[in-house]
Amino acid sequence: MRHIKNPPNPYNKFSSEYIGEPPETKLEIFEETVTKSILSKSYLDSEVGYRVTVNCYRGCIHGCTYCFARRYHEFIGYGAGTDFETKIVAKVNAPQVLRNELKRTRLKIPNLEFSLATDPYIPIEANYKLTQKCLEVCREFGIRVGIITKSPLVTRDIELLKKLDATVLFSIPFLTKESSNPFEPYTPVPEARFRAMKKLSDAGIATGIGIAPVILGYNDSDIPLLLEKAHKNGASKAFMSLIHFDTDSIEQYFTQRLEEKMPTKMSKIINHIKREKGGKLQHDTYAERNAGKTEQWELAKRMFNLHFKLLGFEKFAPLQVVEKNSLPIQQRLF
Repeated sequence: MRHIKNPPNPYNKFSSEYIGEPPETKLEIFEETVTKSILSKSYLDSEVGYRVTVNCYRGCIHGCTYCFARRYHEFIGYGAGTDFETKIVAKVNAPQVLRNELKRTRLKIPNLEFSLATDPYIPIEANYKLTQKCLEVCREFGIRVGIITKSPLVTRDIELLKKLDATVLFSIPFLTKESSNPFEPYTPVPEARFRAMKKLSDAGIATGIGIAPVILGYNDSDIPLLLEKAHKNGASKAFMSLIHFDTDSIEQYFTQRLEEKMPTKMSKIINHIKREKGGKLQHDTYAERNAGKTEQWELAKRMFNLHFKLLGFEKFAPLQVVEKNSLPIQQRLF
């Protein structure tokens, strides 16, 4: 039988802005009602210090193959691979726990950040509304918030975010759906994220872009266009970071998915990453997490900094950092 090329599908121009494509494996939601603490003190870097974060969920349906938070799923008995994107835990008592913790610590917490172990606006947030309820608690206590997300669902909370004087950063490391798909299989398409950015910006909410991760030889050439597009959609803040793998399991999952999705480009991408890490895929120390070793990484940084300055972006940092021992909160992984 002669192969006939299909004509363009007229429905391909449409996409779901919240959930993208459904995972190939069965999605399971587990409710956790015994969470005793919702505040986590996490170390950002030597320049910035510590920040206090809130995570209402564990695991993430977006399924980003490079996600550093995959390791946290292993601490609760699941795997860092497909378990991370299909076995999701909802901390259904998060708002009540947050209120109780803020009663004890509110004078020492200048702000909270929503994002670390998972995206605060994963699809099930549309029903559970745990992030929304936690934001309402923050408003009660007059605490400012910062949010990092890949989801347009954040636009649901525009009025609440305005009252909180919030800052919302969208993680958009890839310029097109085609370049995003191999690494972010179930995330909303980049265009949907840019539209959400504009909607928030037009409402007077501070927005920004996170070009993370940068995969040299793959998306570093898109840095100027990503910054320009973010600026056009109202963003005032920006940051970027180099791809990194914190554990063997994340490294293995990333390489397996890469071989499956991009077999002809796998060697080139892996070799680029290894050159930046001294012949390995993982960094030796936490300080080297976002540090490359070659001139190509230096060129990427210079390209970012040049367009960052030309477009008038502000450096992204936590709204106000905290000292290591200033809070009665244990440093937790999630």
